[in-house]
Amino acid sequence: MNQIDVKNLNGEPEGKVKLPPQFNEEVRRDIIKRAVLVLQSRKRQAYGAKPDAGLRASGRVSKRRRDYRGIYGSGMSRVPRKILSRRGRRLYWVGAIAPGTVGGRKAHAPTSEKNWEKKINKKENRKAIRSALSASLIPEIVKNHGYLIPDSYPFAVKDSVEGIAKTKEVINTLKKLGFSDDIEKASVRKIRAGKGKSRGRPYKKRKSVLIAVSKECPLQKAASNISGVDVVVVNGLNAELLAPGAEPGRAVLFTEASIKKMEKEGLFL
Repeated sequence: MNQIDVKNLNGEPEGKVKLPPQFNEEVRRDIIKRAVLVLQSRKRQAYGAKPDAGLRASGRVSKRRRDYRGIYGSGMSRVPRKILSRRGRRLYWVGAIAPGTVGGRKAHAPTSEKNWEKKINKKENRKAIRSALSASLIPEIVKNHGYLIPDSYPFAVKDSVEGIAKTKEVINTLKKLGFSDDIEKASVRKIRAGKGKSRGRPYKKRKSVLIAVSKECPLQKAASNISGVDVVVVNGLNAELLAPGAEPGRAVLFTEASIKKMEKEGLFL
């Protein structure tokens, strides 16, 4: 595919635009998945056990021969113990601190110092983005991913879309371009199964069309309240935006200027 149609805000074709070489990459699902997992690893929140968890009891008991309150000669294993009561030299104690005891510390507790971030080579990351860009222009892959796209997809849109400042106008424009079913589908959210409901993420939300623009513009704020719709400056594209869930084939609308900017600046090459 060397070029695609350019449509105005009413969905009418107004010429064509040439596609840069970034869209000619082979679709490599393995590399795309790797790049997405790297991005997700950077968002992972560090967690760890409290440093003194299981160590707050005084578990010091002497093991020397003639020490009072000692464990020597009692026929007991040398486990740290806390003394609960005593009567003369008869002591009542229970194990403490050691990992095998009730209320003791964990043997290998998670530490907040652990770095969960994965790494990827720069060239490999760029290849993943180019691969995801190619997949976004293949209607069969986009449909298999669940997006409801018009029959004329793929196509670009005129640069005037970047100047839209009202959310209602954005929705009307996307409907005229043929994405009304997809927007309606993405607006339906489902209640998540499991504990996530009590952890601030009760709903599962779908992704809809991604709009790539050439610069910071009013459209970014206007579309921010539309469920599933993302607007991003073209040089800020990444594998996760183009392949949500590490599955390539997201429906993407490029403005004419964003495609030209990609070619002029040699992005992701």
